Amino acid sequence: MKLKPTADNVVLKATPAEETTASGIILSTSTKEKPVVSEVVAVGEGTKDVVMSVKAGEKVIVSKYAGTEVKLDGEEYMIVKMGDILAVVE
Repeated sequence: MKLKPTADNVVLKATPAEETTASGIILSTSTKEKPVVSEVVAVGEGTKDVVMSVKAGEKVIVSKYAGTEVKLDGEEYMIVKMGDILAVVE
């Protein structure tokens, strides 16, 4: 199956969460933070008020609690509004 976002929605694939802290402490699964950097999988067509400024393949930073998590064919995705994307990682 394939996800095709509508309007000003963007489908993201989460990057793996950090398993250790900068000081080397190993994190349990319950203490891992939600990934902030994600890869754009698909982009909606936008609306008359919202221009889509990202494209598939780019890495982006999203708001920490943004979006809806979806699991499809064993893969985890997140669907967010264009306004929830804070920056493109270059």
